[in-house]
Amino acid sequence: MGRRQRFTKEFKLEAVRLLELGQKSPTQLALELGVRRNQLYKWKEQLAGKGDGAFRGPGRKPATQEGEVARLKRELAKVTEERDILKKAAAYFARELP
Repeated sequence: MGRRQRFTKEFKLEAVRLLELGQKSPTQLALELGVRRNQLYKWKEQLAGKGDGAFRGPGRKPATQEGEVARLKRELAKVTEERDILKKAAAYFARELP
């Protein structure tokens, strides 16, 4: 599977503008821009829904402190469970065989 393509905000805005002009079919425009046709429609929906807030940037939003605490608690529970399993396995294999 190839790497995920990333497009700049300006590219997306221009693609949506060209889509809305309607001078070319969406399929033709997608082929020329090198994107999927449904991606053009998704960008158009994002721009309509969020306006200037659309296409803010790559990556996830910074985690809030509460979100980080919740993530760490889940990780701790997982690691604790793994430790307990390993303890039981070590005890099982440490027993002498008849």
